[in-house]
Amino acid sequence: MLLAAAAAQTVPAVANPGPAASPRLTFDQFTDQLIGREHDIFKLMRNLHPIAETYVQDTKPDAQMGAVPVRDQYFLGRLSFKDGSFSEVSYLPEGSFRSRVLGDMSGKPNGANFARYVLLDPQHLDRRHYDFTPVRGEMLGEVRCFVIDVHPLNSGNGYFKGRIWVEDQDYHIVRINGTYVGAGAGSHFDTWRLNVLPHVWLPAFSYSEEPDEKSRLGPAIRFKALTRIWGYDLQHAGDLREYAQPLPDSVPADASGRRGSGYDLSGQLSVRRYQHSTEDNIIERLQVAGLMAPSGDVEQILQTVTNNLVITNELDIKPAVRCRVLLTAPLESFSFGHVIVVSRGLIDVVPDEATLAAILAHELAHVVLGDSSEDKYASWRSLTFPNEQILQKFDFRLDAGREAGANNKAAELLAKSPYKDKLTQAGLFLKTLQLRAGELPSLIQPHLGNGMQEGDQWRLADLAKSAPQVEMSRVDQIAALPLGSRVKINPWNDRVELSKAKPVPLRLASEKIPSEIEPVFPYLKRVADAPAMTPPNPAPTQ
Repeated sequence: MLLAAAAAQTVPAVANPGPAASPRLTFDQFTDQLIGREHDIFKLMRNLHPIAETYVQDTKPDAQMGAVPVRDQYFLGRLSFKDGSFSEVSYLPEGSFRSRVLGDMSGKPNGANFARYVLLDPQHLDRRHYDFTPVRGEMLGEVRCFVIDVHPLNSGNGYFKGRIWVEDQDYHIVRINGTYVGAGAGSHFDTWRLNVLPHVWLPAFSYSEEPDEKSRLGPAIRFKALTRIWGYDLQHAGDLREYAQPLPDSVPADASGRRGSGYDLSGQLSVRRYQHSTEDNIIERLQVAGLMAPSGDVEQILQTVTNNLVITNELDIKPAVRCRVLLTAPLESFSFGHVIVVSRGLIDVVPDEATLAAILAHELAHVVLGDSSEDKYASWRSLTFPNEQILQKFDFRLDAGREAGANNKAAELLAKSPYKDKLTQAGLFLKTLQLRAGELPSLIQPHLGNGMQEGDQWRLADLAKSAPQVEMSRVDQIAALPLGSRVKINPWNDRVELSKAKPVPLRLASEKIPSEIEPVFPYLKRVADAPAMTPPNPAPTQ
């Protein structure tokens, strides 16, 4: 039986997954263990500089939808932890979220200040400043946890008050739910950590919201925000580095299937090989900066949909088109050379495969039309710049004429594709984006390519025109999914995979939250190769 209600200084015996002969801890000893583990995390974070993305949606009450976004803000940068607090180096250019919001520390927390929610009070965490009270045991996914209430013993500012979940093997904190009190108070937040390496749990998500105490329409929140953290191991990022496949022992075949022909490449093939090499350099540069995922299962899904378009249209494209995933939330897709890139956020919110096919068809059209945009990065010198400048140095935008041409070509590709009779949902998705463009400009503003909206023109506008009206009150009309619905990021190695969450029938219109932030409730698991600790840490007892 896991941790149950008990006196403040004792905790009942708990079955330990380690050897049966292991000793047991008093609750005070158990508390010292979890405090020690948290201080170990503080030390580890000083040596790590992960990527942090915070997306904020200000909301207002709505009689039908519960709460709807009225404006949004976006932060992306590299974190550093020192002297008990975080600092950030923004990836965003001046005039964006950083310069507009970061300096205002008197109102709601913002920018790197959201990052303080991923650690438990680094400056005061000990039993002299906090009281720890056992509550119960609880399973979080496959991980057994002790649930502990934490209360400050002092009335000073900036102390944490809330609840923590502590895993039962090594006594790491895996979830923090609460707020900071006093003059340094912030929003209510719910932070989750993932087991990324044996005996290492690192922050991955932090959802926060702030109540609107002045609302006259009943309980309401002023804003909701989601911080995602990844890129802990950027020094090994890149398909051509840690994730590279071993080189073959034999000479690979050429385009005609012959091995070791001994001939130099023709002029045309030389251009193609040079282009492919430039594409590899761009991909690796984005990975090293923490913005692109290594190739994996999600890319294969994008590849399958793209191949469906290529095959049914009888396209002969060499080298073959490749698909990659940008790790950021803003809804964008772009291409360079024969590479199609789709952002995590866009994959998250598209409601079905046909809608994804429409997005990919637009980028495939650029490839077919030869709208290459990688030539200016052929020189290695053009790729040598600090990571924080990557959104200013890389630009894959194309002019309005080429965008219009891609829209027309995409319509032709879709008309011959297996998705031709399933595009109503795609039009509904695009129409919903148009309706919410005024409230969510940061979500639909691209950072590397063309946006879904360029001036007065919308991408694939004909699909939106043919779609039915958006009816937010209908629970059977799902125009877009919430952010975070599909793609999961491994915060250590940046690999992405699709969520295995089962779809749930909606009961109320307020549950639809299209393209909106939602709380995160991950299924916790231990890494498969985590060995038992030697000697094992004992379970708390009376």
